Amino acid sequence: EVQLVASGGGSVQAGGSLKLSCTISGHVNPRCGVGWYRDLPGKERQLVSSITGDGRIYYGNSVEGRFIASRDSAKNMLHLQMSDLKPDDSGLYYCAAETFSVRGDYCYWHFWGRRTQVTVSS
Repeated sequence: EVQLVASGGGSVQAGGSLKLSCTISGHVNPRCGVGWYRDLPGKERQLVSSITGDGRIYYGNSVEGRFIASRDSAKNMLHLQMSDLKPDDSGLYYCAAETFSVRGDYCYWHFWGRRTQVTVSS
């Protein structure tokens, strides 16, 4: 069982920065990825960033160029450096991890951490 605990949320003015961190306990299949999601008011869950098992990093269109995701495998931690924050970034952020489907030889998002609030004021 994988458990994820995020920290670092808070309030900031537009243009400011915040860094989220996520501690991962348990074993994530090395073929599978980890990442960050967010729930924004009135919108569907968004993938903010994902890091694949082989280290490729992807970003959602709305955060590309402003957010930087990283993974410290030695410390089992995941980080999200958020810069140039906008009020539209306000929401609940959480880290997630994939699990491996033995039936289909693929990974899918299965483990979800507790949400942390990010509030960006104008």
